Amino acid sequence: MKKAIVLVLLALSVASCTQTEKGAGIGAVSGAIIGGAITGDVRGAAVGAAIGGVSGAVIGHVTEQPGQCYYRDRYGRRYIDDCPR
Repeated sequence: MKKAIVLVLLALSVASCTQTEKGAGIGAVSGAIIGGAITGDVRGAAVGAAIGGVSGAVIGHVTEQPGQCYYRDRYGRRYIDDCPR
């Protein structure tokens, strides 16, 4: 029951944020859950939250830019460029 209440409060807290803020919040929560589940300790959850938050913010930021797409090159590096027409 406590988890359900926390999830509802989290959903309400990001309801009026920008896409970048929503992406960062969702990424941080997801990263914390995954990092904590994999490592089984708080340090793993903190690292997962940091990585997820940054990744989510980058992805959310791209969605705010019309005509811009998020890509990865063959080396795994991320970049933003014009979307194909």
